Amino acid sequence: MPRRDQAVAPLRSDEGPLFAEPWQAEVLAIADALLGRGLFTAADWASALGAALAEADHHGAPDTPATYYRSALVALEQLLAQHAPEIACLMPDRISAWRRAHLDTPHGEPVVLAADRAPPISR
Repeated sequence: MPRRDQAVAPLRSDEGPLFAEPWQAEVLAIADALLGRGLFTAADWASALGAALAEADHHGAPDTPATYYRSALVALEQLLAQHAPEIACLMPDRISAWRRAHLDTPHGEPVVLAADRAPPISR
């Protein structure tokens, strides 16, 4: 397992990388874990992802892996808002904390969310 300060190489198939960025794999892993815990069903996930992809297409987004993973993130956020509002309501503060951490991090250094800046997420 790579150290936290090492870049993670994209997973690869015979055709090339499966994930261009670690967050893309993480979105699918989080969705799978929440599905496995029963927070939502496979049908819920398929419906939310299909709706997000249709919305992206409606707005002229290209049919690319990047559009797919952005749509997967939108679907996951919508499912959290629907099925776990107590977590979803914390997301704006968490996003803001990550943005501040990103802006405060020197170029080339790993971005770390300091414990004192991160709103707690508990369930």
